[in-house]
Amino acid sequence: MPVTLGPREPGEQSPRIEIIPLIDIMFFLLAAFMLVSLSMTHLDSVPVQLPTAATTETDAGRITIHLVVDRNGMIWWDGRVHAPAELAARLAEQLQGQSDPRVVISGDGEARHADVVRALDVIRALGVHQVTLHTRPAEPR
Repeated sequence: MPVTLGPREPGEQSPRIEIIPLIDIMFFLLAAFMLVSLSMTHLDSVPVQLPTAATTETDAGRITIHLVVDRNGMIWWDGRVHAPAELAARLAEQLQGQSDPRVVISGDGEARHADVVRALDVIRALGVHQVTLHTRPAEPR
């Protein structure tokens, strides 16, 4: 039995709280917050300026490891900076039991060539032969 808070006139309807519009508003706010939070996250944890190449190809194959060499020469993997020795140990662990692993190195355009080669040496020492340097396509003239 509903609770009445005061006298009612005959034929007067009792007030109701409509829940459906409130649920719609809550779903809208949930979707808005989810989209904003997704736009705030970066899929690649280290922003780099990739060099351009006229012969860039898209690699549709399965990428096992994605390394990033920033402009300061630091090697990033899984959102952390790794020294070459530590990187070799972690990569050996990750690649254990995988046949035909693929590695992509994203080197900043301002990075020294020696720093990118150092990352390449670590990978090649583990026996990985499918290594790709990540570039962006050159703009058509």
